[in-house]
Amino acid sequence: MKWDRDNLPDCIVFFLAKAYQKAHGRFKERLKPHGLTNMQHLVLEALWYQEGFTAAELGKNLILDKATMSGVIDRLNEGGWLERRPDPEDGRVQRLYPSPKANEMKEALIGVRQAVNDELLSGFSAEERVLFKRFLMDFV
Repeated sequence: MKWDRDNLPDCIVFFLAKAYQKAHGRFKERLKPHGLTNMQHLVLEALWYQEGFTAAELGKNLILDKATMSGVIDRLNEGGWLERRPDPEDGRVQRLYPSPKANEMKEALIGVRQAVNDELLSGFSAEERVLFKRFLMDFV
């Protein structure tokens, strides 16, 4: 048997890793002019959909560990992308909100993510897109 791209063994781990590299790399390049990482964009987009998460709530929803969340939130805060505010009912708790800077860039940055999604899935039919998303969501 010839060993080439069309005759690779069924190694799902390899295929997922390569797909991740391709998707992550394209998104990273598109975010670079905005000074954001893929993970930072993910956190901002989550806050655009629901403001006021605590770091723990956000980490749970995004399936990210506490150390990762802490670093991402610190860098977003330092870059002026998000604000920490005390919880009105418990001042010891910090809630997270997109900053005015982030809100000004919301449509453009969501558009970047949508454009990369569309580019990556350009060869898929509508039905294949739905199935692909469902299959991926079954892994997380």
